[in-house]
Amino acid sequence: MTSSKNKTNVPAPVPLHQPGGGRILLRCFGYLRAYRRLTAGAYLALLGINALALAIPQFIRWIIDAGIGGQDTQLLFGSVVALLALTLAKGALAFFQGRWTETASQGVAYDLRNAMHRKLAALSFSYHDRAETGQILSRAVQDVERIRFVTGRAFLRLVDGAVLLIGTALVLFATNPSLALLALCTMPLLAYRTFNFARHLRPLALAIQQQLAVLTTRLEQNLRGARIVKAFAQEDAEIARFDRENDRWFDLSVRSARLQALNVPLIDLIANLSTVLIIWYGGQLVIRNQLTLGELVAFSTYLAQLIQPVRRLGQIIPALTLAAAAGERIFEILDAESQVRDAPDGDPLPLPRGAVRFARVSFAYFRRHQILSDISFEAQPGQVIALLGATGSGKSTIINLIPRFYDPTDGCITIDGHDLRRVTLNSLRDQIGIVLQETMLFAATIRENIAFGRPEANDEQIIAVARAAQAHEFIMETPNGYGTLVGERGITLSGGQRQRVAIARALLKDPRILILDDATSSVDAETERLIQLALERLMRGRTSFVIAQRLSTLRAADLILVLDKGRIAARGTHDELLRTSGLYAEIYHQQLT
Repeated sequence: MTSSKNKTNVPAPVPLHQPGGGRILLRCFGYLRAYRRLTAGAYLALLGINALALAIPQFIRWIIDAGIGGQDTQLLFGSVVALLALTLAKGALAFFQGRWTETASQGVAYDLRNAMHRKLAALSFSYHDRAETGQILSRAVQDVERIRFVTGRAFLRLVDGAVLLIGTALVLFATNPSLALLALCTMPLLAYRTFNFARHLRPLALAIQQQLAVLTTRLEQNLRGARIVKAFAQEDAEIARFDRENDRWFDLSVRSARLQALNVPLIDLIANLSTVLIIWYGGQLVIRNQLTLGELVAFSTYLAQLIQPVRRLGQIIPALTLAAAAGERIFEILDAESQVRDAPDGDPLPLPRGAVRFARVSFAYFRRHQILSDISFEAQPGQVIALLGATGSGKSTIINLIPRFYDPTDGCITIDGHDLRRVTLNSLRDQIGIVLQETMLFAATIRENIAFGRPEANDEQIIAVARAAQAHEFIMETPNGYGTLVGERGITLSGGQRQRVAIARALLKDPRILILDDATSSVDAETERLIQLALERLMRGRTSFVIAQRLSTLRAADLILVLDKGRIAARGTHDELLRTSGLYAEIYHQQLT
């Protein structure tokens, strides 16, 4: 695969905020407040480690000058034992520092992922209509991991290097100012080079993360749609699409590698220049008896201790840059505003009778794409309202407005006179059951799927609703009965079986308002009969909204709404509409007879 093409940065599918990287990092580090004791302990250990790091070279100087230079064997032995003790103490502090730092940073990752999950669960459908699963997965996994690394070891190493640099500079100047000045003369150049490196790497790092999210999305869609890809013999086309996105990621990564390949060795070179200068100039001072051999060794030891933290700057600065880009993407989710949320003074919905009223309701997706216009009707408690119309006429939008998956752009929807915007979302949705043709089951046991709306339900209650939903017999035929895993999205069950499990789930919830799609075209006659028996049991005594695709549903409906291009073109019972509505008669004869 070549890297000579597709070198354009791929924009994120959702617009990103552009605050400064420093402000983003400060917000990331704010998550350490919950772990301030561990963090404080780690940084106190860091001070202890650096104090020993500054003391040990001086101790070595004294050993060389007094012990070796003075040919004192007893002093030399005792000094070496003491040096070993200092080294062990430094190692013990390093152990606790690493443990506490890692625990705190893992806590930051834990809190960020929980915050993202809570936010994604709270965001309305309008956000998820635009977001891509791969993008969100990339942010929840890779971006959070980058922030975890920076709030833990990376920033600790940065502070460690800064403290060691300042402490070493003070000790060196106290020992020999001219030699110290020579040793530290390269530091301004080193600082300039590293920050210039970070400035160029940050936008490139953001583009790489965005493109990796695009790759994740493409892979997730191919895995989820593997059956469709194979059914339409589109394997080669999908491979080509993935290769194009992979090419873009490869090109961006090569540019990043090229930038790091130039700058990281250059930073190392600048750092090592000091050692060369010290050996050259310090050696001359020792020869002239202006510096002791122990002091020169101490100088060299200090610089050797500084080289490793300085070299790490080439890794830490890019890590900070990547973390700033990652934080930008994560906080884009955490700062997103849900278009559907509880009113500040919202009250729980009292146990409803089930009277639903639409009063001049209109709806446009993102306030641009008009779907519904001036919809008004009333459903009395226990009535069955059938929705009929061509694809795109607005049927699904109406049923999505009842549980407030979206809010109307104009008009008002009430249940028993309570405006849906003035009641809490949980209390509203607790009273609504939904069974659609495309049934969603979780990769869990059948028992867990049925009890999803009421996790506290016991086995007797679960079995009772499964019997009522005509599901008990086929469940008992599965390998582990109600403990059988159904696979991702319930793929191990047939369409009719999934729908009956969904009906049992709705029965267990015992809602006052029901939303149904009664399509059964994909099942055999016996399965259709069982589903209809289950639906009749489910609808009994509940206000039901049904997307009608069967003649028996229309005949049983108390009110039929015929939708055309987002408006109610006709309304009435089956017999009334056959006499008065040409559109209804046309749909009836074309689709249902």
